[in-house]
Amino acid sequence: DTLAYNTYITSYNANMVTNEVFIDSATLRENVVSLSRNVGYLPRSRKASIANISFLVDVSNTTATFVTLKSGIVAIVGESGKKSYTFSIPNDITVSVDSDGIANFTNIDVFQGTYLKQTYTVSSRNKTQKFILPNVGIDTSLIRVSVRESQSSTVTRTFKQFDSLFEVGPSSPVYFLQEIGSERYEVMFGDGTFGVALQEPNYIEINYITCDGDNANGVTSLRYAGTLRDNNNNAITSGVSLVTVNEPSYGGSIIESVESIKKYSTQIYSSQNRAVTAGDFEAIVPTIYPETESVSAFGGEELTPPQYGKVFVSIKPTNGVFLSSTIKENIKRQISKYSVAGIVTEIIDLKYLYVETNSNVYYNSNRA
Repeated sequence: DTLAYNTYITSYNANMVTNEVFIDSATLRENVVSLSRNVGYLPRSRKASIANISFLVDVSNTTATFVTLKSGIVAIVGESGKKSYTFSIPNDITVSVDSDGIANFTNIDVFQGTYLKQTYTVSSRNKTQKFILPNVGIDTSLIRVSVRESQSSTVTRTFKQFDSLFEVGPSSPVYFLQEIGSERYEVMFGDGTFGVALQEPNYIEINYITCDGDNANGVTSLRYAGTLRDNNNNAITSGVSLVTVNEPSYGGSIIESVESIKKYSTQIYSSQNRAVTAGDFEAIVPTIYPETESVSAFGGEELTPPQYGKVFVSIKPTNGVFLSSTIKENIKRQISKYSVAGIVTEIIDLKYLYVETNSNVYYNSNRA
């Protein structure tokens, strides 16, 4: 009996381990992410909700000619349900002061989440040095990476994220990103052949925002809590108006699920990062717009009369029924990076068909 039980347990463990080797049968997120990495797929991160706001700053009693809204927290106490949220910006925003002494910050996109910073010093003695961001819930689209020759240097070089090796040379200031365990991310730099190779004592500064995903969608009220400085680097602590929320927060989403990674990693690999067939468009759209619940694409040659050179895409958003014009234009702009020259992408609204059933149910009362 003991031998049979041991054989059963060993067989079970071997079966479970074998399942984790293949992306179709793997169940642990770390294994699914690792397998998708083999085909060059980076799962979508959590996305921060975006709110569009406006406010003005009265500096008429000063000599300021420019006012800068510093990166970091901008507004707080946006209540959606029972929880309050913080909204931040990843970059400084500078506006000029008009003749009336007013600095107008108009139509500013602020992102829900906490603004954080991590710094690293490159060490040639540590052959296995890694640059891992320790926080969970990072919106990878809001990561900002800069490098200085040393910590005391004042010259900063900005690095951009790349997900391929095309147009990347030995002097390209790029970094690569990969998801590791526990939904965290590792930042990787070039080796001198593909991308700039960092050397000791280079000083790395990584700024990013950790967010609450779709929980912060729908925020309609915000209170200013940012940092303002004039062109003389003097702090501005008064004269700030109330914050007007031009558009309630939207676009927040959770990190990509295991099921979604299994589905789209193979599709993205088959599309080879180009949008040619209808299936390519259906695979790429969810990576561009994470709030996609479902998507359908078809070529213009299928219409009557045919419209050659066009691809029509319909998207059902997770929240809501139709896409706004702003979101449509943003998706079209992103798709143009993948599509072939000469192909025009048209995003059309869905047509909903609501079905009401009128049923008659019959049953045998003797068997009820």
